[in-house]
Amino acid sequence: MNFRAPCRALLVLPLLLLASGCASRRIPGTEIADNEDSRAVLAVMERYRSALEAKDAKAILALVSEDFREDGGTETPEDDLTYANLGEHLNNLFQRLDNPKVELSVRRVEIQQDEGTAIYYWNASWRMPSLTNRAQSDAELEQMLLKKVDGQWKIVSGI
Repeated sequence: MNFRAPCRALLVLPLLLLASGCASRRIPGTEIADNEDSRAVLAVMERYRSALEAKDAKAILALVSEDFREDGGTETPEDDLTYANLGEHLNNLFQRLDNPKVELSVRRVEIQQDEGTAIYYWNASWRMPSLTNRAQSDAELEQMLLKKVDGQWKIVSGI
C-alpha cells in the first residue's frame, strides 16, 4: 500500500488554502480591489455625486486638483474648463438646473502610486425650465483621472 500519495495531498492542501487567502480582496459587489486608496477614490466620487445633486459648486471645487483641466470635447480653448474657471461655470450651470439626480456606477479603479483612474457609468436627469418643461437625461461611460495631493485624492479630469 502506498501512503506517500495521500501524505503529499495533505501537505499540498494547506499550501493551496494559504495561497487562496493571499488573493486580493474586492469591495463587495464589485471587481474593485479593497484597499485604502480605492475606497478613498470611491469616497471622492460619492462626494462629487452628492455635490452635483446639491448644486454645490464650492464642494465640487474642493474635490478638484489645481491641475484640473477639461477640453469640453472640442479642440478650441474657448470652452475649456480649468480650476480657475470651474467654480463660475458650475454656478452658472446650477442656476439654470432644477432637481438634478445623479447615479454613478464605478466599474473599475486603478491606482498607480499617486495617480488613479476610475471608469464609471453615470446616469443623470434634471430639469432646465429656461429651455424646456420636459425633464432631460443623459447616461454615459466616463473616465475620471485623479491624483493624490497632500495625502488627499483630487480630480484632475473626467467630471
